[in-house]
Amino acid sequence: MRAAVVTSFNAAPQCQEFPTPVAGEGEMVVTVLASAIHPRVRSQADGSHYTSTDELPLVPGIDGVGRTAEGEVRYFILPDTALGAMAEQTLIDPRRSVVLPGDIDPVLIAAAMNPAMSSWIALRRRIDFTPGSRVLIMGATGNAGRMAVQVARRSGAGHIAVAGRNPHQLAQLASLGADAVIDLGCSETVAHELAAVGRDVDVVLDYLWGEWASKALYAIVPARDDDAQQLTWIQIGSITGPESPIPSAALRACNLRLIGSGQGSVSPHDIVTELPALATEVTSGEYDLPVRAVPLDDVTAAWEEAATTDTRLVLTP
Repeated sequence: MRAAVVTSFNAAPQCQEFPTPVAGEGEMVVTVLASAIHPRVRSQADGSHYTSTDELPLVPGIDGVGRTAEGEVRYFILPDTALGAMAEQTLIDPRRSVVLPGDIDPVLIAAAMNPAMSSWIALRRRIDFTPGSRVLIMGATGNAGRMAVQVARRSGAGHIAVAGRNPHQLAQLASLGADAVIDLGCSETVAHELAAVGRDVDVVLDYLWGEWASKALYAIVPARDDDAQQLTWIQIGSITGPESPIPSAALRACNLRLIGSGQGSVSPHDIVTELPALATEVTSGEYDLPVRAVPLDDVTAAWEEAATTDTRLVLTP
């Protein structure tokens, strides 16, 4: 069968022949309809993700939409495996999938589920989110951050502030539900703006980490109106670095709760439990996410493009 194959962690996948999968106990072969190129997949393909086993060759792709031999259309999430979703066929565990309506757009589902899932799971499974809460999204200009604005709005957030370094993308977020916009590239005002938003923020969804988590806490903690008000910082991504020098005073000077949300901190069972509701959400017509389908044969060029485009690219075998 044809598949996107990674033979070196320093090179983009190439479309080539790969052994056709054979289902074992508890497995099901599906014909892949769509699988998106997103940051989690890129980190799988370059060996940098914390779940990487350094096994090569590998077919990337941790989720997608496929059709079973019986004709069911399923959105699936794969376990850690060298046989990913970016192939004509793959192996799924039916317990890690959800049956979709047959007339659903597989490209839309493949594009939207992963970026929406990060904030959806964080707000539903890592905390007891209260409607009316004030939310700050650090790193809101990527696809996951853009979806986080919309997920937070539809979850009942009372106020949504967004921070990022792409002025063009930031300008679009007000129409999606953002009440305040912070350009992290404006060094003269960024600390003041973070402090103004952070004085009464309840939840931070952090896709940046690295230096920006530290800078934001240095600005926010001294500005808190009520030190006893809980500030829940949910670490989701690490675009600006895997480590951050968190100031020790931040843990003592305010009621800071620092948690993570991702593979491992949320069980596969809990993630799968959320899939039906999330699939209904992303197909509601209420979400904005630029999407383009790309043939599997063009995976190498698409891989390079995905690193720079704002459009979510979805491979279609």
